[in-house]
Amino acid sequence: MILEPLAAGTPVPPPLLAELTALYASQAGFHAMSGEFPDPADIRPGQVADALAAELAHPGAEVLLARVDGRLVAVVITLARHPDPADPDPWIGLLLVHAAEQGNGHGSRAAALVEERFRAAGRQAVRLAVLDDNLPGLAFWTALGYSALGHRRDRALGRPCVVLRKVLTRTPRQAARTAVVAPDGSVFLCRQENPETGPHWTLPGGGLEPGESPAEGAARELAEETGWTDLAPGTLLSVWEHDFTRAGIPVHQHEHIYVTHGPHRTPTPSALATHPAEGILAWRWWTGAELAACEEPVWPPDLHRLLTEGAGGSAGERGAGQASRGGAGRAG
Repeated sequence: MILEPLAAGTPVPPPLLAELTALYASQAGFHAMSGEFPDPADIRPGQVADALAAELAHPGAEVLLARVDGRLVAVVITLARHPDPADPDPWIGLLLVHAAEQGNGHGSRAAALVEERFRAAGRQAVRLAVLDDNLPGLAFWTALGYSALGHRRDRALGRPCVVLRKVLTRTPRQAARTAVVAPDGSVFLCRQENPETGPHWTLPGGGLEPGESPAEGAARELAEETGWTDLAPGTLLSVWEHDFTRAGIPVHQHEHIYVTHGPHRTPTPSALATHPAEGILAWRWWTGAELAACEEPVWPPDLHRLLTEGAGGSAGERGAGQASRGGAGRAG
């Protein structure tokens, strides 16, 4: 896919205007929802040209044409800065994919290319607004990692919208965790809450210290959060990456997860005393069935499968080499 900026200040060439009109007309359902054209079933070239000229009249606005094998498959309208001076982020004002091209991943690819442009320009995050009744649009953007900031009405037509934001730059961080599996197959987890990810259950562990190997960090963190100094990380269970916010800083974490076996017991009093400072809200042992049915997120998301597959269903006996990738995680 190639993104081409539409030239501002000059008339749109007739062949290109015909392509743009066909793309806009293909999404009559969206335009009926947005109310931006008088008759969504009869969108005309002059109306499209006027709409694009109005967009480009805003300072810092761009109309980006997305082409695949020469075909115009989508149009993206961006704004370098919102009119509100308190808003530090650029905006995606519109992402419209030709109806005949939907289902081919063009929308996701166009969004990723726009994010790359903003990232290359040194921007930290990007925002957009989705109409409250545009549920497919909301599902699309949240699946791409955009999080809701709140609700408000748009400046142009006063339509109720949800505002979403995605962080574009994150600080890399190395971490390690240990899955402690009891003789009955249950696994020890801690519950935490993060401003970006919300509440979730995760294994004891956290960030590595300078010069520390993942296995060393996993052992140290396990001792700090449980007080169990008689356990050592064993087999490497998984390596995964996830995003969250730690101490107000967006982080991209690369995490080693080990497995070990130990008795079913309570963390020591000294370890429990550190839990509030570590952001640990609760702890418990989970059976395999409970873990599979947990309604809150569990990190890594496929922990139950990792612990049960490959060794006759015995939790914690899985071999090394399995890698998984997931979404946002804990703040440890």
